[in-house]
Amino acid sequence: MNEEQQTRGTITIIEAARRLGIGRNQAYEAAHRGEIPSIKIGKRLLVPKAALEKMLSGEAAA
Repeated sequence: MNEEQQTRGTITIIEAARRLGIGRNQAYEAAHRGEIPSIKIGKRLLVPKAALEKMLSGEAAA
């Protein structure tokens, strides 16, 4: 992980898919269903790191 990736507050859906061990299409579908926390900025769909970490730790996402 490079310095930029460590300081960003969001990751791409593809990066989230890798962390979750699922495919790209599965990740996009899960984000659209609300199963993966995501925000849309323009045409980009991004995943807030803090929300993903909460989800992975079993905490309720805010």
